[in-house]
Amino acid sequence: MLDEERISLDKYGHARGDTEIRARLEGVVGAFAAGYNAALAEREGPLDLCRMPQELRGFAYEGAAMSRTLLDLVTCSRGRRLDDLRTGPGRGYPHLIHVGAGWAYARLRLRPRPSGKDAGGLPRWLAWDGWGFHNAYFRPGPVYRERRVERAARGEVRPVRDQGAGRALWFHACADPERIEQIIGRFPGDRRADLWAGVGLAAAYTGVQPRPVLARLGEASGVHRGHLAQGAAFAAKAHVLSGEVPGRVGAAVAELCGTTADTAAEWTDTALAVASARGGGVAAYQQWRAGVRRAWQNETGGVRA
Repeated sequence: MLDEERISLDKYGHARGDTEIRARLEGVVGAFAAGYNAALAEREGPLDLCRMPQELRGFAYEGAAMSRTLLDLVTCSRGRRLDDLRTGPGRGYPHLIHVGAGWAYARLRLRPRPSGKDAGGLPRWLAWDGWGFHNAYFRPGPVYRERRVERAARGEVRPVRDQGAGRALWFHACADPERIEQIIGRFPGDRRADLWAGVGLAAAYTGVQPRPVLARLGEASGVHRGHLAQGAAFAAKAHVLSGEVPGRVGAAVAELCGTTADTAAEWTDTALAVASARGGGVAAYQQWRAGVRRAWQNETGGVRA
């Protein structure tokens, strides 16, 4: 079982920041641990996370996907348990399930290898996002101070891994725009956009900061404002799929994307259809992201860019 205390923000040198914001982020960590443990306890049976608050349920399914993937890998069951989760109770959370699977591969020091009946589609590359989040969360020194990239993540998957590191940075910096800007500013220029995309995804999905703070985040992203919006659009789609967009999330999407969660989700759908026609590789995944940025630019004129 996963002890919530073992993965708390205090354990890994993350910034303490504002007390209220930190408590909300710790709530996310707790939801992840609860989902992980529930899926582990019900290894073969149905999993019901409906009692988890709606705004935290996605994180619970992310944790559940990690433990189900670990079980699949150690028992060589070819993704059967993850399939059951993805097509059953977790069908409203496909993005979170891909991300959670990536945590499992990172924990076992393996490269993500999507398997199972429903492993296709560009969203499966989000496993590398989860992989990057895991390593950045548990080893922030090498990732943020030394700016290392693991050997396994070098090459074409590095941008997706960096997107995950950007999501983890939201937690590492306790959602503080100035601290995030400082850390990303120390990275080579060609890696900053992916980190900002991850920050945007986490900022919108968690919804822990009010609009004035998110406005400062947008200003801090500078020339990478479109990448911040793209990440937030991904978060909007994930929440729309779950059937409910919490008020704080809707406000975050409005600030970062300049539109409603439904419209931002439509951007991702349209861009995904176009990119998927060009193949299923990571290059097409990157085209998906680029298509979302174009939609944001075309439909909002690059709000607050």
